Amino acid sequence: MDNLKERVTIYQVAQAAGVSLATVSRVINKQGNVTPETRDKVERTIERLGYKPSGLAQALATNRTTNIGIVIPSANYVYIANLLNGITDVAKEKGFVLTLFVTSHNRTEALGVIEKVITTHVDGAIIFDDELDLNDIMKINSYSVPTIVVNNKVQGEKVGCVTFSYNEILRKTIESYYENGGKKQMAFVHVHDAGRLLGRCEKTFLETHEKLGRLYKVINTDDSYSHTYRDFMEYFSKNKSGYFIAYRDSIAAAIENAATDSGLKVPEDVEVLSLVGTKYANIVRPTISSLNIDMAEVGKRSMYMLIDLINRELTDKSYSFEATFLKRDSTNQ
Repeated sequence: MDNLKERVTIYQVAQAAGVSLATVSRVINKQGNVTPETRDKVERTIERLGYKPSGLAQALATNRTTNIGIVIPSANYVYIANLLNGITDVAKEKGFVLTLFVTSHNRTEALGVIEKVITTHVDGAIIFDDELDLNDIMKINSYSVPTIVVNNKVQGEKVGCVTFSYNEILRKTIESYYENGGKKQMAFVHVHDAGRLLGRCEKTFLETHEKLGRLYKVINTDDSYSHTYRDFMEYFSKNKSGYFIAYRDSIAAAIENAATDSGLKVPEDVEVLSLVGTKYANIVRPTISSLNIDMAEVGKRSMYMLIDLINRELTDKSYSFEATFLKRDSTNQ
């Protein structure tokens, strides 16, 4: 405890250097109206005393907090964690700090988060939340908060977007399956309250099957490995085959494990495709075929775009990522 030092204040620096607080502030924030001799004296005093500028003091002087608000539906999903990793990498590189706002699938709560983002006085915001619509996002924009929206195509004076699509590759995957002689009936595994991303994929699934004149199923389950496993153990007691399209890897793994534990073979009897692929697709056995977007790159792109938007240098306010199909052992093709 004897090694602890009290924090040196800007007042002590000003007193030791024999200058005003305003002069020290101008030196710290690299502003003009300071002679070279005075600047040098203040800088030497700062070094001698070991003064570390307060982020709040710098924010007040520059009207910039270097604070970015991040709105996400949950930090528990691997693909969201990957998104955050990408954002964090760029934030550290560019000297920004992040404030995280987590919502659930509840519109009232999401709107409350909007108010928090505004009152926190962030320099900008990155929003990934399926509960917020165009009017909600424009509310942030009306408070002059530069915003990048992930997974929702919207643009404005201070709003840009990063979108990603699984729809086209999903459509092609379904068509290719039937074109190459696939015989199993496909089923879309609908997860309650999974948001717009899964909704768009389900719409593509339905439209593609109706266009091809193929029979299909929609199976409802919860966003839970254990619940999905239990549901499919019951399902496979009566049904001995199928091609199942799951929301993400943990749901796909639950289906795959239930099939195996029911005495069925993957992919001979049961095929499984994960829509939002992550590293876990390679961990389970058999490995899971998936649609893939590098969410860390989505995070990096979002952060770079937001910085340009804050600096009024963003010319193209929209960027799109397209998913790719990764064939692994849970599907025949």
